[in-house]
Amino acid sequence: MKNVAVLGATGSIGASTLDVIARHPQRFRASVLSANADVAGLVALCQRFRPDVAIIAEPSQHAALREGLARSQLSTQALAGPQALVDVVASSVCDTVVAAIVGAAGLGSTLAAAQSGKRLLLANKESIVVAGALLMAAIRESGAELLPIDSEHNAIFQCLPAPAIGAAATPSVRQIVLTASGGPFRGWSRTQLATVTPEQACAHPKWRMGRKISVDSATLMNKGLEVIEARWLFDAAPEAIKVLVHPQSIVHSLVSYTDGSTLAQLGNPDMRSALAFGLGWPERVDAGVADLDLAAIGRLDFEAPDEDTFPCLRLARQALQRGPLATTVLNAANEVAVSAFLQGQLGFLDIPAVLEATLAQVNEGDTTSVSALLALDQTARRTANAQLKRFEA
Repeated sequence: MKNVAVLGATGSIGASTLDVIARHPQRFRASVLSANADVAGLVALCQRFRPDVAIIAEPSQHAALREGLARSQLSTQALAGPQALVDVVASSVCDTVVAAIVGAAGLGSTLAAAQSGKRLLLANKESIVVAGALLMAAIRESGAELLPIDSEHNAIFQCLPAPAIGAAATPSVRQIVLTASGGPFRGWSRTQLATVTPEQACAHPKWRMGRKISVDSATLMNKGLEVIEARWLFDAAPEAIKVLVHPQSIVHSLVSYTDGSTLAQLGNPDMRSALAFGLGWPERVDAGVADLDLAAIGRLDFEAPDEDTFPCLRLARQALQRGPLATTVLNAANEVAVSAFLQGQLGFLDIPAVLEATLAQVNEGDTTSVSALLALDQTARRTANAQLKRFEA
């Protein structure tokens, strides 16, 4: 029996994880559930899954969580705050951690899982974008198992020779190809994008995701972050990581080899496949996902990304070439800009402009420790927030 901590349990990844867990009650148990501030949603999940511990990240909601669990007559322990996440993840209450907290807020608990030698199902790409070197060092030192849950990186893991994570890239691999759906605005011009609303940006044509990652998909920043993530996960040279737009979202990624062979992982666009792979690895378990019917799909299309219309992908590549300081700044600025866009304070086309301006202004900092990275993250956020005044939606 694997005891699983689901961090970000009330989000879309959390829901998919719990669906897989519920299908295998003899193999997996949700021993820890966490949420940011959704007390009602977290209590409802506790009523169903009866974990040992429930954690609300927002400290002011601790009493409400405690009272909700008491009203439900649950023995689940109620904790609150970022440090509680770190402490519980490092404890014996779980052996597997699904890191699905959105943004840099998930860094502390993700690192704690790595340092504690847990099986880490990484769905929080921002952690590795901000602290890739530190996270991979912790994995190597503790012997933790890192299984990527982004569908693209999960696909690459399946197409690479084992061991794949953190090891030097095998000489036979020529390139890694990440696929992108292209988001809801594939083929649009910058003129059309000028009036995009948050509702339009969050209406992804293939995937059911949270609002922040949906906007990242629409700007192609999500793919840029995944390029950075692939560099650390697979020890790949930046120039060996390519991106192809594939609107059907059936081919999740590909690996090309020196003999001319290309291996691809295919499946329906459903995160439960990657999560079931991570939970059950090296075995495969039922994910509740329908078999792929290629005859019904009929065709698979591919095209190069339009980095002129969607410059966030280009900015991410440039940040990766500059190093960890730039990728940390990029991620922080992006979180600020996307939040402002979702609140109607920033135009869609102004998101990359805020990123570029922040990257130009924040060009010094220490990236050798978690505390230094968090300090750099805060500096970048302050700078990005100051930039917002230049771009009033």
